[in-house]
Amino acid sequence: MEKNKPVEKHFIPALREGVDLVRMILFVRLKRYLADRYPHEESGYIAMLSGAMINRLFDTPNPERQFAGFAAANSERIEKELGNIATEFADLRILLTDALRIHFLCNYQEDLDNGNQEMLSRARDYGLLMEERPVPLPKGFMNLVYRVGRAYGLIRSQEDS
Repeated sequence: MEKNKPVEKHFIPALREGVDLVRMILFVRLKRYLADRYPHEESGYIAMLSGAMINRLFDTPNPERQFAGFAAANSERIEKELGNIATEFADLRILLTDALRIHFLCNYQEDLDNGNQEMLSRARDYGLLMEERPVPLPKGFMNLVYRVGRAYGLIRSQEDS
């Protein structure tokens, strides 16, 4: 892919929306999983932990004091639970692999360097990154996101309206 090609830059916002939808799907699943795993914790803690895990996975830390402090105070639990995603959410590995790669490519195209190489390395270390899977083309990624988002009730088709 040629860096900063104007036609590709035009697609970045749509691709980022696709990545955000994957993050939302993971958030929904994580909240259920973590609530079962930590029944003594309040729902606010579970939501914060879910968000912190996703932010760590996608290398998008929330700089606000409350969230940064939570992530720092719970870093061991975040890392431990991220290590469980590949087995607990095996059905999402393809979607997560593609979303992480698209996120990487979008950041590359926009000259954003926020540790993306490390992000992919961490995902591999967590057992999430399916290296044998080819890098997704934008259309294929968006079709996959659409199908999964629709299955989760997060996207409605015109027929559903």
